[in-house]
Amino acid sequence: MAYDRYVAVCRPLQYPVLMRSKICYIMSVGVWFWTFVQALISCLYVLPLPYCKTNVIIHYDCELPALIQLSCSDYSALEKTRYFLNLLYFLIPVSVILASYLAILLQVRRMKPKKRSHKALGTCLSHLCVVGFFYGAAISTFMIPTSSYSAERASISSLFITVFPAMINPFIYSLRNRDVLAAFRKVISK
Repeated sequence: MAYDRYVAVCRPLQYPVLMRSKICYIMSVGVWFWTFVQALISCLYVLPLPYCKTNVIIHYDCELPALIQLSCSDYSALEKTRYFLNLLYFLIPVSVILASYLAILLQVRRMKPKKRSHKALGTCLSHLCVVGFFYGAAISTFMIPTSSYSAERASISSLFITVFPAMINPFIYSLRNRDVLAAFRKVISK
């Protein structure tokens, strides 16, 4: 989405060429491949661990730190590798998103009609809100050491990762509609 916004704001005349189906397909396959590699590496690290504690995970999805805590072996090397890989998993997408929005911000500053610049910033700001909620919760969940992992806190963070962005997305994007925004202002003013 950040690339789409970048092309729409910074290169609007080239949009049909830069966002053609083949490019979208390649980006989608790249994201799926990156996610598959991430999951595969995690599984390859966790599967050989010996488990001697209870086999019950107090969580509604199977998180890697919860599995590591059940292990009775020394997982300090795994912890360092996991931290490094998570750093890569977060830095690469966040860097691309921030670079896209920085380019958009620089382009918007050069726009003459302020109305167009406000429209572009409004579109980008709504996406940045959702991305911020998602990555904020994901970083707070996956970048903490396994020793300080808490199932209760992870459950709340998982809700913020999975449910909250999907729930807030329609709300944020509907506020861009003038009629919905006017009705929302009317309700708030009462």
